[in-house]
Amino acid sequence: MTNFATTTSADPLWTWQSVYPAPAKLNLFLHVVGRRADGYHLLQTLFRFLAHGDRLRFAPRSDGAIHLATPLPGVPPETDLTVRAARLLQTASACRQGVEISIEKQLPMGGGLGGGSSDAATVLLALNHLWQLGLPRQQLQDIGLQLGADVPVFIFGRNAFAEGVGETLQAVDLPTRWYLVLEPPLAVATAAVFGAPELRRDTSPISVEQWQPGFGSNDLEAVAAARFPVIAEHLSCLAAFAPARMSGSGACVFAEFEGREQAEAALRELPAKLRGWVAAGLEDHPLRKLASG
Repeated sequence: MTNFATTTSADPLWTWQSVYPAPAKLNLFLHVVGRRADGYHLLQTLFRFLAHGDRLRFAPRSDGAIHLATPLPGVPPETDLTVRAARLLQTASACRQGVEISIEKQLPMGGGLGGGSSDAATVLLALNHLWQLGLPRQQLQDIGLQLGADVPVFIFGRNAFAEGVGETLQAVDLPTRWYLVLEPPLAVATAAVFGAPELRRDTSPISVEQWQPGFGSNDLEAVAAARFPVIAEHLSCLAAFAPARMSGSGACVFAEFEGREQAEAALRELPAKLRGWVAAGLEDHPLRKLASG
C-alpha cells in the first residue's frame, strides 16, 4: 500500500517536527547507450517517483556533529549516504549546525528503487531548508552527484528523462498510473551488473520526444536475471498479469496498471511467499518546493 499522499490540499509546513519522505523511483526503461573513457556507462532512462518509500526525521544539534541514530546493519555510519550528504552540505555552505538523523527504512538495499540515493537527497533538501541555507536546486544536485548518479533526480523533483550517467535531466509529464512492485529476497550489487562482460552497451539513443509509455526495455535485466534466477522467477510471476520489468540494476521488478484496483487484485493473486506492494506514481517529489530554481 502507499505510504505517501499523492496529492495535498495545501503545501505542508516543513519543520523540525516533520517526517520527511524519501520516495522510491522506478526506471520505466533503462538503456545503456555507450561507455566513457573513465569506465562510467552512458545511460538513457525514465525515472518515475512512487508514493512509497523511506521516512526521515531530523533533530538539531548545536555542536556541529552529524549523528545517524538508526545505522543500517553492516554499514558504518561514516559511509552512510545520509551522513555523507549532511557533511557535504555543511562544507558547501560553511554551516556550523549539526543534526541527528533517524531513518525509517521501507525500501530494500540493492533493490534498484533508489533507496539510499533518495534518503541522501531528502537529507540535502530537508537540511537546506531547516538550516536556512538557501542553496539553489542546481547546487544541491551538484552536491548530490558526488554521492551517486541517482541522487540528482530526487533533488530535481520531477519525473524525468535522464541521460549521461543519469545527471542530465528533462522533466516529463506522466499519466496517472499504479504500480505493483515485487522485492526478490536478495540485494544486487550495481557494480556487478554493470561490470558483466555480456552486458549490452550499444543500444541506439533516442530523444525525449521519441519516448512514449511502454517504450524500451531494461538492458540490465537479462544480465541480472541470468545471474540471479530468483529475479527471473519474480518477473515470470508478475508477467502473468501485465508486462513486467526490472528497475535499475535490480533486484526489484514491477508492472504498471491504470488503476489501484487492478494492481491490488494482481497482488492478491500472486503466491503468498512473494513480497510486494502497490503504490501510485507521483507527479512530483513531495519535497520539490523546498528548493528553488
